[in-house]
Amino acid sequence: MPRPLAAAIREVSFYSAVLFFVVIAAFPFYWMVITAFKTNSDLYTLTNIPFWFNEAPTLAHIKYLFTQTLFARWLLNSLIIGVCVVAITLVTALPAGYSLARMTGRSGETLGIGIFMTYLVPPTLLFLPLSRVISMLGLQDSMWSLVLVYPTFTIPFCTWLLMGFFKAVPREIEEAAVVDGCSILGAFIKMVLPVSVPAILTVVIFTFTLTLQEFVYALTFISSSAQKTITLGVATDLVRGDIYFWGELMAGALIAAIPVAIAYNLFLDRFIAGITGGAVK
Repeated sequence: MPRPLAAAIREVSFYSAVLFFVVIAAFPFYWMVITAFKTNSDLYTLTNIPFWFNEAPTLAHIKYLFTQTLFARWLLNSLIIGVCVVAITLVTALPAGYSLARMTGRSGETLGIGIFMTYLVPPTLLFLPLSRVISMLGLQDSMWSLVLVYPTFTIPFCTWLLMGFFKAVPREIEEAAVVDGCSILGAFIKMVLPVSVPAILTVVIFTFTLTLQEFVYALTFISSSAQKTITLGVATDLVRGDIYFWGELMAGALIAAIPVAIAYNLFLDRFIAGITGGAVK
């Protein structure tokens, strides 16, 4: 086979494979957009083609969410919970990851593995003992119970992630700072944290996304509509018996997905750097 023809075939095969996976990944988002802006008559008429608008688009579903449901409250609850959990995770995982990375011998790695193993425990095994803790603290049916519970699975993973990144940070910059008069804490704050921005952004995005999509704990600890997160509220209050409000369901999923998609795209390079920063170790 001539070399130019073989190169052309490889190029076509490569881009065909990329296009296939792009379509697979983008189709759910496209389906949410189509469904969120379709009229009910367009949605439920079986003879209509489902992949585009057969009637003029409408904002009725989005209007229904903000006027007839507690969707705005669910958004606010999710935002408050996410910000609180991100803050707790950073305050705990940053010093923990740094300490484990700087421990001599294999003790730091062993402890890091032990911490990471707790992240692998399924939530379905933990919500029963955690519900007992929540009951003893008087946080039943409160979104603050989720602020207490979510760090139990965000801190272990983020500590492991940061430990790998901190191992890639040269010790010499901390030693130089100590020689110049900084304490260990001062060297960590002034020298290590500024070069660890990719890892910190990764922790923030990962933690906030995880709290936004979590469902099992929210379903277990919260029943009041005013205290629900967006994931729980959309999945429970917009499904009544065997009736699914598909337009409102997809509109709610779309609105919740847009901020996360924007954040991932804006910080994609730093996110990848944070994930792979400790790979050489």
